[in-house]
Amino acid sequence: MMFNGSVNIYDINNVIQIETKKAKSIMSNTHSILCHECHYKVTLPTLSHKQAAMCPRCGLQLTVYHNNASQRIIALATTSLIFLFASLPFEFLSFSVNGQTQSIDIMGSLWILVEKDYGLLALIQAVAMLILPAFVLISLLYLLVPLGLGLHQKHEQWLLKALFKLLPWTMAEIFLIGVLVSLIKIMSMADIGIGLSFYAYLLFTLFMTITLLYVDKYQLQQLLIGNIEDEYIAIDRNRSIQTTWAWLFTSALLYIPANILPIMHTSVLGSDDPSTILGGVIILWKMGSYPIAVIIFIASVLIPVAKIIILCWLNYSVQTNQQYAFRERMFWYRFTEFVGRWSMIDVFVVAVLVSLIQLGNVMNILPGHAALAFCGVVISTMLAAMSFDSRLIWYEAEKLTSREKPI
Repeated sequence: MMFNGSVNIYDINNVIQIETKKAKSIMSNTHSILCHECHYKVTLPTLSHKQAAMCPRCGLQLTVYHNNASQRIIALATTSLIFLFASLPFEFLSFSVNGQTQSIDIMGSLWILVEKDYGLLALIQAVAMLILPAFVLISLLYLLVPLGLGLHQKHEQWLLKALFKLLPWTMAEIFLIGVLVSLIKIMSMADIGIGLSFYAYLLFTLFMTITLLYVDKYQLQQLLIGNIEDEYIAIDRNRSIQTTWAWLFTSALLYIPANILPIMHTSVLGSDDPSTILGGVIILWKMGSYPIAVIIFIASVLIPVAKIIILCWLNYSVQTNQQYAFRERMFWYRFTEFVGRWSMIDVFVVAVLVSLIQLGNVMNILPGHAALAFCGVVISTMLAAMSFDSRLIWYEAEKLTSREKPI
């Protein structure tokens, strides 16, 4: 149930559509590639610098080519790792009120969460902001540095697949935004100090983001493994639909305590003041921090609900074999994949505030049970999006076409 088709080519700087016949006449060394979102088989020509290939059926960017991409990745990944390790030993943030000061470094902040019996929250933060980003960068260097010497590492294909599976779970940039939101929340009540580690982590996040702009799965596969013909992977329709429903049901259940229970407790002079996610948004709005209040409301309230509703609609549409709005459904599927992880901002805000504000009876912040519940909402919705097989959107239409046209 696959058909050869033309691929749309465009230049990143100047969008240029190239028709099939023209592409075939001016480009050589063509080979086939499967779109991993709709499994449409297309003929891919040789690309020039900054040219990208688009799937003609679902519009997915299949690959983009950059000259000397491997050398750029090596340089940028090395720089990113240097700044990541430089962010560990120095002071990250400090908080001072009424003559009392609390300062933290990155590793110390994780240890404070463990001491407050929130080891799972510390583990999630460590994995998302340190362990997985470091793994991705080290894996890229492990694969590409020996290649410059004409050497190949063992298990290249396995490591390449693992790298791209783990990429969505790296959240360095989301953690950094969570830190900035935390500072805005407490800036009016105390003096905030920014240490060397903060600037090092900021530079790490910037360079890692630039590194990933040059990381293209198809181009890396061609470079490391060679031109391998993609194999058709059978669609397990029932398993995909049932697994997606299970994760969505889990998300909906966790969303209730995540919004009803306090996400953190603020204690000032022995007086406990619990706050929910929505309560925190209202406080920010009353403080005049309108942009931050809007960001938290969208990331922590609207996006989780929207993602659950959209995925329920998509899963129901493929379960009932609905044949309409193929491109529109693909757009909303990609939207859920892109925005889902950004809901972790509120979890990181809580983790930073708990680590930073521990001043005994004067002032301290403790995480609430909603923090873990909300973290579960984010993770389960991400897993729901990953378990949803987007090829099912095209499945029935492809079967009908296969009856009309021989393969």
